[in-house]
Amino acid sequence: MAVTTPNELRKKFDSEGKTFAEWAANNGFEPQEVYKVLNGQAKCKRGKGHKIAVLLGLKANPTDTPSVQ
Repeated sequence: MAVTTPNELRKKFDSEGKTFAEWAANNGFEPQEVYKVLNGQAKCKRGKGHKIAVLLGLKANPTDTPSVQ
């Protein structure tokens, strides 16, 4: 999955008629947690914020990145 920006993601959800609250419910998160990630209020370095950012495509999946040797 390619990394995207929050604005690009908002446009994509709008064009598909989806809401972030629906996405949150379908993925087991509170809507407030998702909005914190989208608005830059969560650092997304670990925990739920990081998981949300990866699932939404805002951050690269650590398992998809090549290891540095």
